Amino acid sequence: MLDEDDHRAIARKLGLLHFQDEAPGMVFWHPRGLALYRVLEEAQRAQVRAEGYQEVRSPQVIRRPIWEKSGHWQHFRDAMIAIDDPDLESALKPVSCPAHLEIVKRMAPSYRDLPIRIAELGVVHRDEASGALHGLMRLRQFSQDDGHVLCAEDQAEDEVVRFLEGVRPFYARFGFEDLELALSLRPDDRAGDDGSWDRAESALARALSRRGERAVEQPGTGAFYGPKIEIALRDRAGRAWQCGTIQLDLVMPSRFDARYVDAQGERRPLVMLHRALYGSLERFMGILLEHHGASLPAWLAPVQAVVLPVSAGQHEAARALERALRADGVRAVLDARDESLARRIAESHAGGVPFALVLGGREVERGSVAIRARDGQRERGIEEARAELREACSPG
Repeated sequence: MLDEDDHRAIARKLGLLHFQDEAPGMVFWHPRGLALYRVLEEAQRAQVRAEGYQEVRSPQVIRRPIWEKSGHWQHFRDAMIAIDDPDLESALKPVSCPAHLEIVKRMAPSYRDLPIRIAELGVVHRDEASGALHGLMRLRQFSQDDGHVLCAEDQAEDEVVRFLEGVRPFYARFGFEDLELALSLRPDDRAGDDGSWDRAESALARALSRRGERAVEQPGTGAFYGPKIEIALRDRAGRAWQCGTIQLDLVMPSRFDARYVDAQGERRPLVMLHRALYGSLERFMGILLEHHGASLPAWLAPVQAVVLPVSAGQHEAARALERALRADGVRAVLDARDESLARRIAESHAGGVPFALVLGGREVERGSVAIRARDGQRERGIEEARAELREACSPG
């Protein structure tokens, strides 16, 4: 029996998704769950657009030579889902960075093109052990908001500062104000020489200092190709969830011979920043559900308003209001079932819907609607109610 605060129980209550044995570690999205998924996608895409990223898309299956070049075949092979065809040995991608390097190489950039910022909200696969799978928190198939900055080494620190400037406002929109930062340093199993690691770790430390951010140092926990800043969110229960990250990589671009032409016409090695805000979109959704419960903020709620005619006489007016709200961008539904009004209101609130809009004979006659919301009840004119819901439900 799941605890009522467990994200799996909340997802079931809200009718968002389900899991089944025939697809272990993968999600069956229901309409309401996919609606929330799309809201998270849109929020991430709005952020990367504002930060100057261009969106790309890369293949799901890539052959072994690419993974050997990136180092994943040597350092990450146990977590990859491989296709064991001796003629076409390959793997489902666990990350997008090698593919992004192939894209940038073909741009043949000069110093005038730098920094290059590209992003992909793409599906990835990891061969997690069955005992490690845990709802949305640990999956075999999930969506990763992979973003990469390719730049000259002397631009990397400024790009890290730029990333850090955006993280607190981004997470605050979702209700996470308490963040903890960590600086993860070189592991024993790593690629590259000590000199490159010294420079990379120093650049991240300086960027944190410039932003006035305090970070706990974590020796030995960096990625095999570079150190990283990790951002953890603290939820209403006081638990810390690691989500965002930015990693400074001086290794992988060289392995792919990813270079730019400098002002003197010389080919110089690029450096690469790996950055993410969600990490895993699905896991972030699970964290949101455990943080807010069924009462998601109105802009995130899969259904934002339910329109409730008191009787058959108000069905036409209720349908018109539902259509108007949908045209306003509000995720509204009509509930005209032959059930009591009290039961329909109770079910809408239990289902996490922020606004129940009641239309009886009196409201239709007055051109108004009774709003039952989390913060109380009120009656508004139709146009006033539409304006209120547009504002309350907008992603901002």
